[in-house]
Amino acid sequence: MDYLVIEGYKSAAEEFCQEANLMPPVDFESIERRMTIRDALQRGDVEDAIARVNDLNPEILDTNPALYFHLQQQKLIEYIREGRIVEALQFAQDELAPRGEESPEFLSELERTMALLAFESSPSAPSGIAELLSPAQRMKTAGEVNAAILESMSQGKEVKLVGLLKLMSWGENMLEERAEFPKVRLE
Repeated sequence: MDYLVIEGYKSAAEEFCQEANLMPPVDFESIERRMTIRDALQRGDVEDAIARVNDLNPEILDTNPALYFHLQQQKLIEYIREGRIVEALQFAQDELAPRGEESPEFLSELERTMALLAFESSPSAPSGIAELLSPAQRMKTAGEVNAAILESMSQGKEVKLVGLLKLMSWGENMLEERAEFPKVRLE
């Protein structure tokens, strides 16, 4: 159930509760709202995602400057992806540069993003820069937003199943050091 809720499988979570005769652990509509935000980010509509996050809970972005910066960074990436270079430069100057001055971490991210302008998705672009235009970057930003929303709702932001697998692997390694022990292969 934890996995279904955190990863946003609303209908599967509803079905699971019904079949197992369980009380729903969360409001299933909150899952749908999170997935709408994730979908907006995955299609590159950062403005819609920010508006929906603010509608859900305005404190999320107010109390998490790194998340807000990453959303703004994603917006800049979308401008660059669409070839809207003048708007990208203006946006970077007005919105992101002041944040970069406040934090060296943000400044290095801004510089990496601005390097996209120099390479214009050329095959010679370094991998650390070219990856900003990949769908994985959108998914990374969407994952950060999802985790922040879950945290604001006092829910776990990481799937417990992942933690259990890490714990199992650690335990197997400890047993292997002390005795001959068959290992579970997860490949």
